[in-house]
Formats: sequence, structure tokens, C-alpha cells
Amino acid sequence: MSQRADVPLLEVRQLSKRFPGVLALDRVDMQLGHGEILAVVGENGAGKSTLMKILAGVQSADSGELSIDGRSVQVASVQQARDLGISLIHQELNLSDNLDVGANIFLGREPVRWGLIDKPRIHQESCRVLALVGLDISPGTIASELSIGRQQLVEIAKALSVNSRILIMDEPTSSLSQGEATRLFEVIRNLKSQGVSIIYISHRLSEVSQLADRVMVLRDGQNAGDLEGTDITHDKMVQSMVGREISQFYQRTPQPLGEVVLKVEGLVTSAFPQQAVSFELRRGEILGCAGLVGAGRTEILQVLFGIDRPLGGTIEVDGMAREFENSYQAIKAGLALVPEDRKQHGLIIEMPVRQNIGLASLLRNRLAGLFLNGQRELQDTHQMIDRLRIKTPSENQVTQFLSGGNQQKVVLGKWLSLGPRVILLDEPTRGVDVGAKQEIYQLMEELAQQGVAILFVSSELEEIIGMSDRVIVMHEGRISGRLERDALDEETIMQLATGNPAATGPRDDEV
Repeated sequence: MSQRADVPLLEVRQLSKRFPGVLALDRVDMQLGHGEILAVVGENGAGKSTLMKILAGVQSADSGELSIDGRSVQVASVQQARDLGISLIHQELNLSDNLDVGANIFLGREPVRWGLIDKPRIHQESCRVLALVGLDISPGTIASELSIGRQQLVEIAKALSVNSRILIMDEPTSSLSQGEATRLFEVIRNLKSQGVSIIYISHRLSEVSQLADRVMVLRDGQNAGDLEGTDITHDKMVQSMVGREISQFYQRTPQPLGEVVLKVEGLVTSAFPQQAVSFELRRGEILGCAGLVGAGRTEILQVLFGIDRPLGGTIEVDGMAREFENSYQAIKAGLALVPEDRKQHGLIIEMPVRQNIGLASLLRNRLAGLFLNGQRELQDTHQMIDRLRIKTPSENQVTQFLSGGNQQKVVLGKWLSLGPRVILLDEPTRGVDVGAKQEIYQLMEELAQQGVAILFVSSELEEIIGMSDRVIVMHEGRISGRLERDALDEETIMQLATGNPAATGPRDDEV
């Protein structure tokens, strides 16, 4: 089909979609040019995912029009979208771990010769599309043997194998290391140079600034603005997304700290049996824990919360030695853990908001025998919905239908209803939009002012620097440095995170 330069590759006009009780999209317009990288940003619940699912044929619109190359089209199924050259690469990868790369690329549409699967053709075509994404592996490699970053590239190769002209990428770097993300950006730019158009969804606004030719902002299911060129800045994107100026994103107010609430001495985890970790956490303190993926930060939190048993060392809470054989004992001691993966470990997403918030309080809220004090559970739920500003139609809404930011607030509400003395936060803003991030930061500030001690793991250096009173930096299972608030900067933290002995800050073996 011939392409006119003045005709968009894809155009969306007045698209609307309603779910029970929610207007997800309200007369949304969008254009995508040939070989353009269009970023779509917005808070959780702004309508991004709904729009992408409609474009990819996963859901149908209630009203509106779609056109490709100026021709009106209907996208009633995923297959129909693929036939039109549209492929959606989900945040959760859809590869079959037990199959090889070639089988994954052609899964469900295997070429056949003489009644049998044409494996030589699969190998040949797989090599071609793998080369397009710069992946130098054999199509015979089992998918489970690949890193997450390489699996992401296989997903892109799979889309290219069906001659996709439009790739929709939903949070593609959420599980990638910095190196893998950099490689993905190179592939995206290369695809753009070959005329492939990219719709890129990400909460990481620094990525959007690097990649996007244009930014489309959604707010409450409506168009909230377009940004191009030098207008694609963090501040302008945030302002368009939340509808207000955010003059100070991080509002940490340092204050005098109280007594030591949590003391860890020589703690050894099974992940790093040759390393020991020691630190203290004070009342009202936010202690940041920085480091690269795999540095051992999550493992420390899991030991502190009784999920894993330590190989050595001691834990003191309020001056008393503790040995947590399970999480129940840690909870009784006043600890709470907000895990990195809220869907797997923080929530039962098929259950309503009310039951999720009540999970941690089941024993406290029980009546005689096995009966539950439903009135107190309801009271706790309403209190947390109001306090955390959880956007939900009611306490009976199934949690999986809430946005990521509101799901995270449900996890926080579950623990706050118990009034913990120590909160362990593992990547608390991962997959959360910028507005919900600010609300979580404000909550952390409020809790610290109330005397709660917070140990805060994050891979985002901006929020580590913005929210921490002190920072410990981990490298390969040990604390490679300790930094006071006035010594915090990205370069120093990264030097320590990569194990540079020249970086400032005492290591565990120097304390």
C-alpha cells in the first residue's frame, strides 16, 4: 500500500469505552506517524491500557473510529490487529519457557511442509528476525535459559515476524537491568530507522525524554495534551499528567531521630553466605537502601520479616533480641513488609479491597472461635480508603480491577491498620504513576513524623536521594558504603553500588 507523508499511519478519533461504574476512555483522539516513537503517559487509571488493548484487538470500543493509512478499519480481534500490522508486547512476557526461541516466535502459526512442521524454515526466519533486534542466539535456545532482557527482545522479534508496522510496548523496562534497558533503546531506535512505528508506555519519564518523538498525555480517560521536541521535559509531563504544578516532588523534612528501633548485627543471608550486614534504624527515620539488581537488598528484608531464616547474626527490635521463625512473629514484634511484587506477594487480587485490607488483621479482628468481627474490618477498610485516598467504587471492588497505584495503597493499608513500628518497603513505587508516587512519598513523610521507622529499598536514585535521612548502599551482599543526607548524590551512590573502592563511605568490614 502506498504511503502519503501527510496521512498518519494510525489515527484514532473520538474513541470511548465504558466499564461498569467507570468511563475508561472519553472521546480520545490519537495520531501515530510512520517511523514515529509516540510515548503515551498518564497516571494509573488514566486509560492507557484500555486504549492499547482496543488498538490490539483485546477489547472493543463502545464508539469511535480507527483508520490505518487513511482507511477506516475494524479491529475486532487480536488476529485482525496482527493482520493490520499491530502487535502488543505485554508487560508480563508471554513466552513459553519450555519451548525454544524459534518455536515461541512461530507458536500457533507454524509453517508446514508435506504435512509436518517446517523446522528449517522456522530456523531461517527466526534467525532473520532475531538479527533485526540484534539478538545473536540460536533459535534452538530454550526460552527459560534467557535473561528477562533477552526474552523481551524475543517478544519483539516475534512481532516483527508477522510484519508488524506498529509495536505497542507496555512498560517494557519494568523488569530489566540498566544494561538491558540501554540495549532495548538501541533496538527501538533501529526499528524506527527501518520505518516501524512504536507506541511506548512507561512510568519512567526519563526514558520517555530519551526516546520519544512526541508524547501524548491522558488524564481521567481524556486527552490532556501533546508534547514535542524541547517540551518533552519531566516537569511538563508531570504537570500535564496530574493537572497541577508540582514544585517540590520530594518533601522530606529532616527531623531529630528517636531511639534505635531495629538493630542488625552480622546478619548473613543464604543468598550471600560469605557476607555479613550490620546497620541500625531509628524511630522516625527513613533509611534508604540502594544497590544494583541482585545486590542482596530484598534478601535482607525477607530475613527481617521472617520469610527466610538467617545463617548468622542477630536482630534486635526495641532492644530485645529476636529470632523470627515466621512472618507472624515479625508482625507481632511490630514489623510490616510491603513486597516488591504486590500481585504475587502483597495481595490476593481476586479478593475485594475489604478482605485484602483485613488480611493482616484477621487474628486481631476475630471474635469467639473462628468468627470475624466484620464491623471492625469494615471500619478499618473505610479508614484506610479515606486516609490513603484509594480510588475504588466501594470496599467490595475486586482488587485486580484497581490501578497499580491503588493496588499498592491497598497493600499499605493492610499493614497500617495494624499500626506497625517498623515498615520495610521493597520498591514501593514500582509500576506506579507519578501522582500515586507523590502520595506514597507524602505517606512516608507522615509516618516518619509519627515515629514509624522505615527501611526503604529502591532502584530509583532520585527517590532514594529525595526521601532518605541516610542511605546504605549494597554491592554483592555487603554494605559497600553509608551516606548521610548531605552527602547524597547519584554518582557517589553508583560508585558504591558497583563496588568502586574509591567511593566514599565506610563498608561493613570497616565499621
